[in-house]
Amino acid sequence: MRIVLVGPPGAGKGTQAALLAERLGIPHISTGNLFRDNISQGTELGLAVKQILDEGGLVPDEVTIAMAADRLAQPDAGDGFLLDGFPRNIAQAQALDELLGKDGHKLTAVLDLEVPEDEVVKRIAGRRMCRDNSQHVFHVEYAPPAVPGVCDECGGELYQRSDDQEDTVRHRLELYHQETEPIIGYYREQGLVVTIQALGPVPEITQRALSALPEADAA
Repeated sequence: MRIVLVGPPGAGKGTQAALLAERLGIPHISTGNLFRDNISQGTELGLAVKQILDEGGLVPDEVTIAMAADRLAQPDAGDGFLLDGFPRNIAQAQALDELLGKDGHKLTAVLDLEVPEDEVVKRIAGRRMCRDNSQHVFHVEYAPPAVPGVCDECGGELYQRSDDQEDTVRHRLELYHQETEPIIGYYREQGLVVTIQALGPVPEITQRALSALPEADAA
């Protein structure tokens, strides 16, 4: 199966992508990991991305597309994949179609994780990180620490990241609506979009997605 996962920030794409990829036996390919892997390996594309990011710039479509093409050409993606964070705009979506078409392939489905905007803001703005260990993450409402402001795991101070503040979250949502949301309409015209309500327990959302996927039972 060849799947693209889309949804606004805070929709749970990373969590669902990992779970779905494992259940379906296909690699989870995220843009963030592509950037980090290429940078850590010192590839030509990685060096280009590092320079762009170090200068505070945005990675051009052609670089992102080249990284995705390189990753999709690897053997483990031959029988399918789940893309998370790519394509991010219409140009990247068109490039992906062209890339797959060269091998006579096409996408199986585009999973659209749907979450109300107010819920997205609540999810992200309520996150608190541990200053001593960024892997320790809490939420003021959904996963509060035993003592407010104190990490349960190590006793470190909990804080709100600047990009988790409400104004920043709403700006990120605006960018999503402007840049990424249009690909849903692009893929809907191809009959590929499956909308999944992404509210509720994580396992239930995963099951909704699996049940909605064509060929999921046979995968």
